[in-house]
Amino acid sequence: MLTEIKDLTAQLTPRLIEIRRHIHAHPELSGQEYQTAAYVAGVLSSCGLQVEEAVGKTGVVGHWPGAGTDERVLAIRTDMDALPITERTGLPYASRQPGVMHACGHDIHTTVGLGTAMVLAQLGEKLPGTVRFFFQPAEEIAQGAGWMVRDGVMREVSHILGLHVFPSIPVRSLGIRYGALTAAADDLEIFIQGESGHGARPHEATDAIWIAAQVITTLQQAISRTQNPLRPVVLTIGQISGGRAPNVIADQVRLAGTVRSLHPETHEKLPGWIETIVQGVCQTYGARAEVNYRRGVPSVQNDPGLTQLIEQVAVEAWGRDRVQILPEPSLGAEDFSLYLQEAPGSMFRLGVGHPDQANPPLHHPEFEADEGAIATGVVTLAYAAWQYWQQRL
Repeated sequence: MLTEIKDLTAQLTPRLIEIRRHIHAHPELSGQEYQTAAYVAGVLSSCGLQVEEAVGKTGVVGHWPGAGTDERVLAIRTDMDALPITERTGLPYASRQPGVMHACGHDIHTTVGLGTAMVLAQLGEKLPGTVRFFFQPAEEIAQGAGWMVRDGVMREVSHILGLHVFPSIPVRSLGIRYGALTAAADDLEIFIQGESGHGARPHEATDAIWIAAQVITTLQQAISRTQNPLRPVVLTIGQISGGRAPNVIADQVRLAGTVRSLHPETHEKLPGWIETIVQGVCQTYGARAEVNYRRGVPSVQNDPGLTQLIEQVAVEAWGRDRVQILPEPSLGAEDFSLYLQEAPGSMFRLGVGHPDQANPPLHHPEFEADEGAIATGVVTLAYAAWQYWQQRL
């Protein structure tokens, strides 16, 4: 079967490169993927899949029923949205949309998902069970997966697979991660209310800016002294606003930032822990505080059995030297984790790094994925789907 999948993928590769370049040249922002979705739906329909459009607002779902002898439903998820970045690659198929670019490789993801659907459709009833393909919008704003789940895409799904490109891994290689792959990402907003006064008489006022500085410092110090160092927490205050004049003590300050963590137990405790510290500092110095902690997406926790299946498939398809076991997770976020609250799943890293040259990181205006990764991704996902039906996870 592996040989057949590789042969089918090789035949499709020129078409897949055309698809990728079309998508790359016509990027659309999160929640605005109307043309991309229509294009994806057209490709899926031409392969004989049952297609649902406008799922999760601008998402697309493709169904391949297989022979129907196995009741399990395997989902394969890819994402479609681009970023508000002006492309500087100079590619002949560079973005034609000013200020919008596929700088995170979702054009590769979408193409790999379509290629996998094409290959599995040609295998026909050799597949015992149903494969459900998710083409998700709005991953970059961490909302699309939630939209899709609310529209019921995970009903009856037994397991789910996903992938994400990685420029630090060479093209035609893969990265496998057991356990936590990405971090939980939450939003933090703190309002500090003091009392205004003359800059020359601080004892007559309650300086919200100075107290905000104490809050930031105390939070960072408390992480190192009260949180388990083997369960990391990253708290970044990225915005500070307050004050009206150089000689007026500010009465209000707004802090905004992001909080990242890897372990579910730590993630659960963070809102209360931050609230206690902020209120304690503000009360000490006579200020009031309002803490708004907004849950984002949880950590991607890869299912061990499905991750082992991906590793076995990748080693068989490409050889051990092209399969890396990633020793560390990323503190980036991925709303793929929301599907994992509904069913076990696993996501792997697809190498897109060009050999013998510098590779700009994801979200960079010069990010450029090596298209050789497309066939690697298609074969890996298609063969993983085939092997899924041969095993009882």
